Amino acid sequence: MTDIDLIRLNFNPGTLFLLNCVLGFVMFGVSLELKAEDFKAALRTPRALVIGLLAHHVVFPAFTFGLVLLMQPRPSIALGMILVSSCPAGNISNFLTYFAKGNTALSVSISTLSTLTAIFMTPLNIAFWGAQYAPAQAILRQVAVNPLEMFLQVFLLLGLPLAAGLAVSRRWPGFTSRARKPMKLFSLGFFLLFVLATLGANWKYFVIYVGMVVGVVFVHNASALATGYGLAWAAGLPETDRRAVSIECGIQNSGLGLILIFNFFNGLGGMAVVAAWWGIWHIVAGLSVATWWSRRPPAATVPA
Repeated sequence: MTDIDLIRLNFNPGTLFLLNCVLGFVMFGVSLELKAEDFKAALRTPRALVIGLLAHHVVFPAFTFGLVLLMQPRPSIALGMILVSSCPAGNISNFLTYFAKGNTALSVSISTLSTLTAIFMTPLNIAFWGAQYAPAQAILRQVAVNPLEMFLQVFLLLGLPLAAGLAVSRRWPGFTSRARKPMKLFSLGFFLLFVLATLGANWKYFVIYVGMVVGVVFVHNASALATGYGLAWAAGLPETDRRAVSIECGIQNSGLGLILIFNFFNGLGGMAVVAAWWGIWHIVAGLSVATWWSRRPPAATVPA
């Protein structure tokens, strides 16, 4: 069996370009869901919004590095964990928060701002935390990731589609209202099919190596949910806000992670398998946690 650190998943330039376009289309569809009222509601409690962003882009990546030091995984798996922890919130986090009886307005605001700040924070976290793990330094030197180039890539994948969606919503509200639901369903469904096709093209590698990352992703994802909830609890936020922050921290945009892996790390096996399995597992874990919370209405509390 070939070392997972040496595996490169199959992806030709044409397919990679299409995947980039698909993610941009998905983000455009997500942005059509955004309304100014959602942000106004969340900004009434700015402390919760700041806690959510800190949990997502500062605390969880740092905690991930601590987890890497504790678990000592293969270098490419460690880089996959760091990259996933550096991604913005995933597309289903708002639905899961709503289902979990959490603060949906806060969830939407954290998702959007985590996506916008990811333009800077994702390249920064990958470059910084990846360089701190000595076994991964050889891989980083080999691929020579340019943070500025990654910043431009993330801006094209996230920033422009979000800006375009907000502009369309403002200019053509009638069209946006009609197109919102089918656009979201189509874009997410198309993206899911595309990722499954990608896995199919590399199925032999996925089957061989997924066993190496199942436990890692389980612990990593559980720590993300716990990090968000724990930080919100320590900050004295009400239960609905704790649930929102927890889910926003635990549901990462692993699709963006996969694209960055293929664009900048040449489809490095351990990273790609971690991101692919995270994309499957965080849906299972998120739905499980949301279902458990949905049966336990949050107590009415007032933030300190």
